[in-house]
This record gives sequence, structure tokens and C-alpha cells, in this order.
Amino acid sequence: MSGPAAGTAAAATTTDVVCLGESMVTFLPSQPGRLADVPSFGRGIGGAESNVACALAAAGHRAAWVGRVGADGFGDHLVETIASYGVDTSAVRRDPARPTGVYFRTATDRGTDTHEVAYYRAGSAASAMSPENVPYEALFAGRVLHLSGITAALSPDCLALLRELTAPRPGRPLVSFDVNHRPHLWRGCAEDASVLLELARRADLVFVGEDEAEEAWGIVGAEAIRAALPEPSVLVVKRGSAGATVFASELRPGPRGAEAAAGTAALGASTDTVSATTPARSADTTCPAASADTATPVDTVTPVPALRVDVVAAVGAGDAFAAGFLSATLRGLPVRDRARHGHLMAAAVLTVPGDLTDPPSRDRADRLVALDDAAWGRLRLAPGWTAADRAPEEVRTP
Repeated sequence: MSGPAAGTAAAATTTDVVCLGESMVTFLPSQPGRLADVPSFGRGIGGAESNVACALAAAGHRAAWVGRVGADGFGDHLVETIASYGVDTSAVRRDPARPTGVYFRTATDRGTDTHEVAYYRAGSAASAMSPENVPYEALFAGRVLHLSGITAALSPDCLALLRELTAPRPGRPLVSFDVNHRPHLWRGCAEDASVLLELARRADLVFVGEDEAEEAWGIVGAEAIRAALPEPSVLVVKRGSAGATVFASELRPGPRGAEAAAGTAALGASTDTVSATTPARSADTTCPAASADTATPVDTVTPVPALRVDVVAAVGAGDAFAAGFLSATLRGLPVRDRARHGHLMAAAVLTVPGDLTDPPSRDRADRLVALDDAAWGRLRLAPGWTAADRAPEEVRTP
């Protein structure tokens, strides 16, 4: 059975979140410095979508990762390591003709001028993913399908796949999309900005950083980003150390009001009731601005401050934030708590050298999320905080 229609019909909702994308073997430096000066590297794994799947599984959710790796040792390592987090990797495809991607990076923050990353992913097995060779029955088997803009940049076939998966159709899962603008992946392509905007406007839940929105689209500020992305039911604008602003829409009556509202309700439902059959919003993939004949979104805007964190490495934090937000969404928590869980997941990763780490226990995270605003603002999280019993701020909380 192949093709999106067949996959949708066959899907049984046995998974909370399915993540599709490239995962690579990453080599982490043994010491700070230029790549030219680092004497040795430790092996890990990295990939935006597999990071989200691993974090969700570690947090107790049923997560699956769908990807394509080479029939090589690095592919073996990826699949085995991702599966060790409790992620379902049964739908991962092996490519005998193309290698698994790898990359090397320095220990510095990605946002600094001294940060270096050397990718060896051109012609990788993942870049060969296309609408013709992915397992749709697995992709549509979850309550949520999580995608990112990185996949769209890998090849024309990968872009065609992302367009297929975000196309409005009856029975598609709730689509979560992390913009993840990576300019180096789009070199030679002048359409990166318009492509990412197109894909984001077709999703139900979107994560985007203020910095990448300005870089990709020339849009400054959370309100302006929402104006450019009116369609998603939930838009999370990540603002770095300033926190995140969440736009969650209800809809006034209109020709599309009932079906769009159903999608919004599903995003806010509990794990037992999150729908895998969010109705499509529109058959028009150009996503025109709302007219007088369509439902008009009425947003609830929730700013959520970030935590103070003693950062070890600022890599993988965005993926962890998405996982925390999705985890709380699946649990039916309020918008503020979803963002706070995102901040806590991000803080766990920020305080370790690699892309992945064990999150705080659910009870611990729930206690921290329940802090009042003043206590939340006093939190300062350092390496090892996820294993500590209680933060001092918790003790002072009534």
C-alpha cells in the first residue's frame, strides 16, 4: 500500500507523535577550539526530528521516527541509538546506494562567529526521501506528524515530500512544523524564504524563532510574524533569552469555521482525545489571506518568560523546546504550561554537551511549571539540575 490516500485510510492511531527527517552521526569535539585544532571527537547523533522523537519517548510518550539511512555502520548506530530511547524505528528505510550523513562541529554556540560545522550529507540516504518511497501508513499512524524546514532543503524530492505531507486533506494528522531555517542548506536556492513560509502556513502548529523569521522573511517581531502566518491554529514564536510568545486561535463563524475550530480543539485535547483526523482547512495550497467569507482567527496571546540557564552548549535546545511543548499539548495542559514545559526541556539540553539528554521527571517538571511567576523568574538551572531533587525556588514556594 503506498501513497498518502492509502496511508491515511490504513492508519491506526497507535502513536502519539511521528517525526520525519534526516538524522546524522555527529562528532563532538574533545576540547574547545577550531575544527582544525581539535585532536579528537566523540560520537553522538543529531537530527532535529529524531531529537524531538527521542525527547518525547524519554518523557513517556509513544514516539516514532521515520527516516532513511545508509546500509552502513553509521546507519546501524543511528537506528540503534534512537531506538534505545524508546522510539519506534520500524519504518526507517535503509539505502544500499547512499551513505548515512555525518557532521563535525565545534563546542561554541551556533549563533557566534567562531562556531563551525562541517557537514558531509550531500547525496545522503535521507536526501533521497520522496513522495514515492516513504511509508505513508507509518507517517499517518500518529496523533501528530512533526516536520521541519531542514528536510525541505535536502533535495527537490524532499521538498516535494514535505509539500505532499502538509497538503490539506481529510484524515491527515495534526501537522507540527518547526521552520528551522538553515541558510547553508539553501545555498544556490533563492526560494528558501517562500518555501518555508508556504509550508508553515499549511501546518496546524508552527515553531519559529524571531531571529530566523527576520533572516528568512525580513519580518521583525512576534505580532508581525503572526500576521504573516495567520493560518496555524497555534504559533510559537521563540524569542531566545526573552522566552516565547504563543498565539492560539479561536475562530469566528464562517464557511471554514467549524472544521478549523475542530483542529484547534484537537490540539488542546488530552492524550486520549487528540484527533488524528484533523479536517483540512482549504484545498488552496497558496494559502491566500482570509477574506470576508472565511473564518477570522481571534488569538489568545501568551508570553512566557524563559529560564535563566548556565549554558554548556546551545545545540538542540530548539528541538527540546518543541518536544516539551508537544508533550504538554498531548497532555491537554494550558498554553502557558506548554511553553514552560518547552523551556524546561530546552534547559535540560542546554546544560549538557550534546543534542540529547534525559529530561526531568514528569513530576519534577510539573512542580516547576506550577510555580508562580515570581518563583519561575527566580529559577536558575545549572548542569545536573535534572537529577537534583528540588530547586531552592521550589522550597520557597507555598
